[in-house]
Order: sequence, then structure tokens, then C-alpha cells
Amino acid sequence: MVRAIVAGADGRMGGRITNMIHNTEGITLKAAFEHPDSPAVGKDAGVIAGIEPLGVTVADSLDSVIDQGDVIIDFTVGEASLNHSRIAALRGKSMVIGTTGLTSEELGEIRRLSKDFPCILAPNMSVGINLLYRLVDTAARVLGDDYDVEIVEAHHRMKKDAPSGTALQLGRVIAASLDRDFEEVGLFERHGFIGERTKKEIGIQTLRAGDIVGEHTVLFGGTGERIEIVHKASNRDTFAKGAVRAALWIVDRPPGFYDMQDVLGLK
Repeated sequence: MVRAIVAGADGRMGGRITNMIHNTEGITLKAAFEHPDSPAVGKDAGVIAGIEPLGVTVADSLDSVIDQGDVIIDFTVGEASLNHSRIAALRGKSMVIGTTGLTSEELGEIRRLSKDFPCILAPNMSVGINLLYRLVDTAARVLGDDYDVEIVEAHHRMKKDAPSGTALQLGRVIAASLDRDFEEVGLFERHGFIGERTKKEIGIQTLRAGDIVGEHTVLFGGTGERIEIVHKASNRDTFAKGAVRAALWIVDRPPGFYDMQDVLGLK
């Protein structure tokens, strides 16, 4: 039985992950924690998640509960996820990170730390999204430079980072497939008299409105036709399910830096 620790137990994803663990065989919730000022500290994690009491009290730090679990599931914020990674590396505990908006410096340090602990990091844990990465890779290789590439992403009004981590990863995948440097060809804003579109650019447009869970459209536009590949998440359970699947996979793996492509056997 895999023993899980949930970070950010009172967050949108924390509650769904707690719920998913409770309803998945082979894994159990042994601990949960929040930041020290959270009103959830001291309460039952099951009640916080909107299900039955689980007998797991929300703690105020990872340090206080890390010895109770085998794997930490973290959908929090960049600074917190990095700090949790440092603790996991010191203790050799497995970790699943679904936090978005990580800086390049934070990503780099987590990657370096992973030599000391098994870590899965993915901006989107959805099985469908990770299949989408493979589909757009294939499409880009077949269509080549004759088709313009645009990515449109839409999320709820509370999302703090833009573009989404998933949209950025889609851009990186497509750029690599077309032998382009995404840092050079990624275009995140158009306004005013912009002139003709360049051949190499990969546009990413961001929408924020209401309670949209997550939508991503990749458009390949050619002369006389266009191809659109779309993924729409209707609730957060798709991300929670992927995270729990990742947690079951990562335990007992050797230290290293993994992603959902590894979990799903798509590499």
C-alpha cells in the first residue's frame, strides 16, 4: 500500500487529490499539510475535501509529517514546491509535482535535486493532455514548415500564471519537432500594426474567464485547410486521477527526473 502525503490540502487540487486517493485502490492518505496560517490546519483532511472524516489531521508543514508517507503530491506554488523538493531530496522521498508557473531557476534547481530523490514534474497530469503532446509532435513532423502554428488556451479567472504551463509545453514540443528554438519563436502577444506573420513563429493566446477548468487548442493552418487538435477538461478530477497514477508509479523508482510521458510509457 502506497502511503501518500498531500501538500496544499485546502487548495482546489488538494481536495480533489485527497478525494481521488480515498477512492483508488493501492494508495492511502497518511498525511496532509498546509501553510501555517491556513484555517485548515488542525482540521480533518477528509472533511476539508468534502468527504467523510479520514482521521488525518492537516499539519502546518511537510517537515512534521514527511516520515509518515512514501510519496508527496504537490500542487501548490513555485516557491513552496521548491522548498518541499529540498526536504524530499534530503529524506529521499518520492514526489509528484503538478505546480504550474515555476520559474526557469526553480525548475533547474528541482531538476538538480532529483539526483537525490525520484521526482515526477509535469505542468499537466491529465492522461489526455499527455497524449495530446504526442499527437501534436506527430502532426508537426508531418506538416512541417508549410503550416502556421497557433495555440489558444483558456482557464478560469482565478488562474495566476499565463500562458498556462500546458500551453508552454505544447509550444516547446512543437518547436522541437520543427527544429526551432521556442525561446526565439514563441509569440505571446499581438497588438496594433504587427505586419505579416513570420514563417517560424508559434503563437500562444491566453483567455481567462469564469470557471473554465482548462481548454487547449492547437491549430495548424495551411493553404486551403487547417487542422485543430482540442483538449477540454470538464473538471479537475482528470488532473487528480493522473497525479494519483503518477504517485503509484514513482514509488520505488530510482532517483531521477521524470514526467507523465514516463508514467504512461509514451517515451
